[in-house]
Parts: sequence; C-alpha cells; structure tokens
Amino acid sequence: MESRLVRIGHSPDPDDAFMFYALAREKLDTGGLRFQHLLEGIETLNNWALQGRLEVTAISAHAYAYVADRYVLLPHGASVGRNYGPILVAKRPFDLAELRGKRIAVPGRLTTAFLLLRLCLDGFRAVEAPFDRIFDAVDGGEADAGLVIHEGQLTYGARGFLKLLDLGTWWHEKTGLPLPLGANAIRKDLGEPLCLEVSRLLRASIDYGLANREEALRYAMQFGRGMERSLADRFVGMYVNEDTRAWSPESRRGLQQLFSLAWERGLITKRVCPEFLPG
Repeated sequence: MESRLVRIGHSPDPDDAFMFYALAREKLDTGGLRFQHLLEGIETLNNWALQGRLEVTAISAHAYAYVADRYVLLPHGASVGRNYGPILVAKRPFDLAELRGKRIAVPGRLTTAFLLLRLCLDGFRAVEAPFDRIFDAVDGGEADAGLVIHEGQLTYGARGFLKLLDLGTWWHEKTGLPLPLGANAIRKDLGEPLCLEVSRLLRASIDYGLANREEALRYAMQFGRGMERSLADRFVGMYVNEDTRAWSPESRRGLQQLFSLAWERGLITKRVCPEFLPG
C-alpha cells in the first residue's frame, strides 16, 4: 500500500488516549500509512464530521445521524455505558420536574448526552459549554444544572456537586439495552481496501492497550486533568473494554433504538440505520 497520511480525531480524555496509545506512540507496524492525531473536544469533532474534515474520527452516536451518508462506523472503538452514562448534576437538590425552564449546561448539541437529556426531560434551556467547563458554568451562575461526560461522571462529587440523574441508568431502565455514547467512524470515500486496513490497525491499537494496560494507562493519565491513577483506571475500564473491541449485537440494537426513539420524538431529522464496516 502506497504511503498515505490518515488524520485521526479524538477527544483529549483518558479512554480515547488509551485506545489510540499504540498508534500515537508508534507501537505498531503501519506499513505505508502515517497517522496524524488531532485532539479536540467531542463537539468540535462532531462539527468537523459534518464537514467531512477528517478521514477517521471519534464521534458522538447522536452526531452520526447527520453524517451517515459520508462516514461508516468502524466495527470497534465504541464507548458503551452499561447502566451508567452522562450524569446530570447540580449544587443543590432538584426534582426533575423542577428543571422545566431551568438552564442546563450541556457539552454540545450534537453529543449523545444532549440527545438523551432531551429524550428524558422536556422544557429545559440548554446552555452550551465545553465538556471540561460544565462545572464552571454552574459554579459561575451561568446554569442551574450541568450535564457531565467523560471523567466528570466520576469527579462531580469531589467538585461539590450532587447527582440528579444518571442517563445511563435511565436508558437501561427504559430499554434494557446498552447505551452507545460514542463511536469511531471512517470516511467512505477512502475506499474499502484502505478503510479495512485502517480498521485493522485501530483494532490492533485497542488490543495493544488492553494487553499492555499499565503503559497505556500511564500515557492516558496525562489527559485526565488531575485524576488520580485509581480513578483514571476505573474510567478507562468503563469505556475501553470488550464493548470497545467489537460492537456486540445488543449494543448495535441499543444504537438503533436510540435513533428510533429520537426519530419518533422529532429530535433527529431523518430515520437512521447504522452502517458498520465489516470486521
């Protein structure tokens, strides 16, 4: 295969860093392929995907609904919550009914967290903030509550916040299915041979991290924004696991259910049937 640059976008958080460690630190023989890693917040990556900017990207499951014509999902790399997921937090207790009309800081309108919150609650006012500024938005009075993703799902208590709702638990109770929150996608115009080779290497990177957990975790911790090792290890374990190695049939059903419910509620603009690259 001739030499080619492939740009990969992923979030600067421990689970994505763990997943891409072997590629980022050149632990794998990539043949003629060269990889450039671009680390951006998930909502930036979602918006870039709308433009088709990168060959490979981490993407919110929600955002995939708007780029399914241009990107195909890789058969690995998913972030799946099993009875856990994004958490709605505040500085004081709220009944969920009290949140009607309240300002809720959200990490982007294309995030799966935002879609889930809209499926669960009506009538709140969304205040967009970068995922790592959700706590600050509530502390600063810009919002009454905040929707936290990434490591915020584990650190909210230490920041003095109370949990109002775990949307992963809500989803599990509603559907009995896993909750696909994020995925890796590859642009279709690369052609199937190149897509399959990139997919093989990305799966190998995931497998390398899982097989060499300590060194991959040491690398990932630099993206943990001060997380202690035990907490980073727990977070990586939540979102880099067998669900990441391969999309299970039930996780695929969970993704389809997410799109079906969103379509029925008028929260996405068209029906979506997820398309996966073979592998």
